[in-house]
Amino acid sequence: MCELFGITAKKKIRINELLKKFFLHSVMHRNGWGLAFLDDQYISIEKEPIRAIDSCYLRNRLTGKIETARCMAHIRRATVGEVSFSNTHPFSRRDDAGRTWILVHNGTILDAPVLNSYHGEQDGSTDSERILLYIIDQMNKHYEDEQNSFDANERIRLIEEIVHTLAPENKLNLMIYDGDYFYVHKNEEHTLYQSESRNGVIFSTYPLNDETWTEVPQNQLFVYKDGELIYEGKKHSYTYVYDPEKMKHIFLEYANL
Repeated sequence: MCELFGITAKKKIRINELLKKFFLHSVMHRNGWGLAFLDDQYISIEKEPIRAIDSCYLRNRLTGKIETARCMAHIRRATVGEVSFSNTHPFSRRDDAGRTWILVHNGTILDAPVLNSYHGEQDGSTDSERILLYIIDQMNKHYEDEQNSFDANERIRLIEEIVHTLAPENKLNLMIYDGDYFYVHKNEEHTLYQSESRNGVIFSTYPLNDETWTEVPQNQLFVYKDGELIYEGKKHSYTYVYDPEKMKHIFLEYANL
């Protein structure tokens, strides 16, 4: 699987050491790395389809001061989709309202018929990219239905509805940013932790330092604005439990065996 890292905060903090420790985990996640900086309505995405610890670019990048109030990072261990730039997280898409969405995903989609139609539309071949395309499609439909008056509360409601649609039978550890709000969801035990302070929250698949880390509650959508929790979603019952037989089927299907 993959690993996630994210920050939502009131003001910029220096994250060089956190990123260095996070990207060291690429020893076991060798199929790509990515960074998205989401500050001041300006989105910058940097990524390569190689192991993070082998990247000269990333090594040099981390020697300079990196400060951010909103950030996502990802290291990939491929399950579905070849190793390529188009399959490397984070993924981004713009909706019809001009809003840019960013997504990183740690998990595998085993059963989600609503995503099948996006195979021909996506740039790469990951189920993660199809999740984002589905989100954009649903946002566009609702935006059109509401005649351009699709407000923030409706966006949050729709993301929660999408999460509840996709969570059954699937591992759905997600971080999403829509230009205003930072969405977090996980549905497998011991796969996402958070470190809170007065300034905001840092998320990571595994704790990264000696600070206090607590497990993110699972099977709920959490929405943050500049480091503050603004919405705690309704809890669902779709806990993901790893099944080696189902994963074997996914690998064989992907390999056309």
